[in-house]
Amino acid sequence: MTADHDSHAAAVSACLERLAAGEIAARDRILELFATRLRALASRMLDRYPTVRRWDDTDDVFQNAALRLHRALGTLQPQTPRDVMTLAAAQVRRTLLDLARRYAGPQSHAAHHATNLVAADLDPDAASFHTDRSAAPDESLDRWSQFHAAIDELPAESREMFLLVWYLGADQKTIARLLDCSARTVKTRWRAARDAVTAALDGQRPE
Repeated sequence: MTADHDSHAAAVSACLERLAAGEIAARDRILELFATRLRALASRMLDRYPTVRRWDDTDDVFQNAALRLHRALGTLQPQTPRDVMTLAAAQVRRTLLDLARRYAGPQSHAAHHATNLVAADLDPDAASFHTDRSAAPDESLDRWSQFHAAIDELPAESREMFLLVWYLGADQKTIARLLDCSARTVKTRWRAARDAVTAALDGQRPE
């Protein structure tokens, strides 16, 4: 771990203590400390939603997610900086799903443009798959909503693994160093997390 990382973690931990003590202003400071990371997370996750990206940029997603995170910190009490990052990821994906739903409706402004990319929005493995809006059933969004809900329901350890691997794109060595475990343990935990989500979806991946 670098000195900058340790300093950041210490500052966040101090804010979390203030937050637990009822100091409302601590929420603003936590957002300041996580602004760079939250913006980077918004940018990375926005790449999975080409249609949303056509109408909204990183700043739009960041600002929306920051407001959600600020509200969430008013009702939840994360214990560690990693907990805050997990909570931040949840706010970004909920923001993106809400925007995807907005642009998926037949009466939406986006629906009247022939270049909409629906499957790429909903399936991270189909970034190059172009389809007409009418060919993409509403069930796709529902299944992706279920997918993210299944992640939210995972035990903390597995949920964090999804954050690091699927949302942040961290490699096994980086994750092993962060979690202070072996790369083999990371692989085992990731497989277990994927299996749990697959089971929650009755074996059906979102299309």
